[in-house]
Amino acid sequence: MKHVQDIAQRLAANVEKVIIGKRAAVDLTLIALLCRGHVLLEDVPGVGKTTLAKAIARSIGCSFKRIQFTPDLLPTDVSGVSIFNQKSGEFEFRPGPIIANLVLADEINRATPKTQSALLESMEEGQLTVDGITRPLPQPFIVLATQNPIEYEGTFPLPEAQLDRFLLRITLGYPAKADELAILESQRKAHPIDALEQVVTIEELQQLQAEIRDVYVDEQIKEYIVAITTATRNNSDVYLGASPRGSLALYRTAQALAALQGRDYVIPDDIKVLVKPVLAHRMIISPAARIRNIHADELIHQIVSQVPVPGARAGRRYERQQPAVAQ
Repeated sequence: MKHVQDIAQRLAANVEKVIIGKRAAVDLTLIALLCRGHVLLEDVPGVGKTTLAKAIARSIGCSFKRIQFTPDLLPTDVSGVSIFNQKSGEFEFRPGPIIANLVLADEINRATPKTQSALLESMEEGQLTVDGITRPLPQPFIVLATQNPIEYEGTFPLPEAQLDRFLLRITLGYPAKADELAILESQRKAHPIDALEQVVTIEELQQLQAEIRDVYVDEQIKEYIVAITTATRNNSDVYLGASPRGSLALYRTAQALAALQGRDYVIPDDIKVLVKPVLAHRMIISPAARIRNIHADELIHQIVSQVPVPGARAGRRYERQQPAVAQ
């Protein structure tokens, strides 16, 4: 997996020219790219969510579209619409911004549920149906959606079915003092994203996406994954636990993280690192727990501490190596 690690590090280093001091968030986004998954960037305004999406698109050289979600946005504004051409006497399809390799859904929770639902088929099946005609979307197809967790006025919470379609939920957070000073200096004359160059091709990315499927996952690791997701369903403070899609997401992202580390096998530490960004947004906390101000992140930490960690199996030794991505 050295090949995967080298290309991923090249891509991450290029993105870090713009996103300073947030290597963990960059690595998690790259994991989503390798898994063909979608990302929910949830954080306060101004920390670089949109810039991160643009930097990744430029680094790969893929098509990029941005959708600004507002309460008056219509589903056809996302998917496209068929317009009657008087000269030809036929309807012509005008594609919407959803037809691109990387789509930035900015402030996704400001649109109505009807408009949000326009993304469901595209995110799950990689296709788009308009006027009864199904059209395949370009591959790779990744949605990076942003939302502000603080401001709730004029917003519409994402339904559980849509949240479950996001592979990861990532937060950037405020930069450290030294990183913020570096940001000020880097943008003294111009924004560094204007000079960002492509370092990976779409073909290389697709090759990496295929290679990570060969990362070995031991039976004990699979049981560990299922034990964690099962524990989310049996917790008294959880109204709705993680679905089997969550187990599969934890499985795939662990393969990608192992490949980023140059390993061809998954270790328990990979699972521990990824549990929160993969499962926390898939859980619905019970009303009684919300009254006690209990959050999904706290429950995830509690569940992971209670589920036994698998040991080494004869004939296969796990190397205790700390993954680069931190919670």
